[in-house]
Amino acid sequence: MREKIALSFLKGLGPVRISSALSKLESIQYFFELPLRELQFLTGLSQHHLVTMDRQGALHSAEKELELCQKFSITPLFYQDENYPRRLRQCPDAPVVLYQKGNTDLNARRLMAVVGTRNLTEYGREIATDLIAGLVQANPVVVSGLALGVDAVAHKTSLKHQLPTVGVLGNGLHEVFPKRNEALAEEMLASGGALVSEYPYFAPAVRENFPVRNRIVAGLSDAIVVVESKERGGSLITAEFANDYNRDVFAFPGSVKQKNSAGCNNLIRQQKAHLITGAEDFIAMMGWATPTKILQQVLLPEFTPEESEVLQVLKRYDALYLDELAEQCAIPTSMLMGLLLTLQLKGGILNHGGGRYSAN
Repeated sequence: MREKIALSFLKGLGPVRISSALSKLESIQYFFELPLRELQFLTGLSQHHLVTMDRQGALHSAEKELELCQKFSITPLFYQDENYPRRLRQCPDAPVVLYQKGNTDLNARRLMAVVGTRNLTEYGREIATDLIAGLVQANPVVVSGLALGVDAVAHKTSLKHQLPTVGVLGNGLHEVFPKRNEALAEEMLASGGALVSEYPYFAPAVRENFPVRNRIVAGLSDAIVVVESKERGGSLITAEFANDYNRDVFAFPGSVKQKNSAGCNNLIRQQKAHLITGAEDFIAMMGWATPTKILQQVLLPEFTPEESEVLQVLKRYDALYLDELAEQCAIPTSMLMGLLLTLQLKGGILNHGGGRYSAN
């Protein structure tokens, strides 16, 4: 794990470049041991990148980071490892290493983000609490940024209804920012929730980190709900990331005279978010409702041979991601997406969001 963490300390290397380089090496250790000329020849990395890398310094930093992880019960997740959040791995700018404190399964069946303004109104508080209360039967993991306002309400309401909840920090896991949410974070961990961060343990909470961390809130989740937002704000950045990542985005409408609803209204008007009025709308649009066997028996849809093949593969698993399903079926992704749409219309499969499907 030391070498894996060390890769995250090398500037200019993201997951795409690292994947390409490691695929051409017999071992990750070679990345740190081979002479630069040989490493360049084998990996195709530019001389500029290699010369500016402090490989030994990165290893030293990683060793200290690993000691801190062991001391404070933190799990470092390398993006190629099986336990790394699969939804996040699909994002081109996913962090090379994600640090997790707590036991929540980041690859759980359903993850959703709830975000919004720090200065929420009573209207925002009410719809946030009602939303999460209405999601209990769907049993999602609720993700947010552990900020004041909507984030804190989302985490607290999740705890109240015994839903696992994850806070994404914009600093290292040595402290919670803002400090007012320290007790909330401790309660989340004690209740089976988690805190995650891409930053080393002692990284401070600086302003520029927080818009960047919003991509992780979006990337971890199947869907993002914006409860209340001004015309500009971090929750709109999260929604933009979510749209870029092909995630479902939802927003609650509000009064045109209320500044805290301007951001949500704009998302809906620009068709960047689905309008919802409560948990029932969200569950229906996400296909998270409990399927009714009676309806299935009445409809008895007929499937083509190609559709039946996809359905039979899905029945062997709890759920599969699009790329996994394409590999299992040996069908081109472009053709598979058409089959999946037809199967959804016929009620044969469920779309869990984030490119994840299961037999109905």
